[in-house]
Amino acid sequence: MTNQQVHVAIAILYQKDKFLMQLRDNIPNIPYPGQWALFGGHIEVGETPDIALKREILEEIGYNLPPRFAHFGCYADERAMRHVFYAPLEVEFNQLVLNEGWDMALLTPSDILQGSCYSAIALEVRPLGIIPQRIMLDFMKMGNG
Repeated sequence: MTNQQVHVAIAILYQKDKFLMQLRDNIPNIPYPGQWALFGGHIEVGETPDIALKREILEEIGYNLPPRFAHFGCYADERAMRHVFYAPLEVEFNQLVLNEGWDMALLTPSDILQGSCYSAIALEVRPLGIIPQRIMLDFMKMGNG
């Protein structure tokens, strides 16, 4: 763990047997450019991971997390400490407003297993980020998908 490591809070949002994921902007200097990842973001000074997650999800897709969302685990590497939570997506997909990212979609377990999904906005199949895919595979192994 270095001083360069950032802390982020990210959400596994599920609806029936699908998972909401964000197609990241295709900007070279961000993590997972042009790849599918999970919604969430940086934990600000003085914020707890759960408070940061509520703020980020509201900012990114206009969704208020339900009161009972749960901590799934932490995934760390040299770049980031990822605090991962999970919650049901309790609104229809078309009620979400994408305020950050290139696209969003409800991915199936088979999309996640194969590591890619088609984007109607990018008009092509785009890969899942390596760590977001690992998180999702771990989540599904726990009987969640």
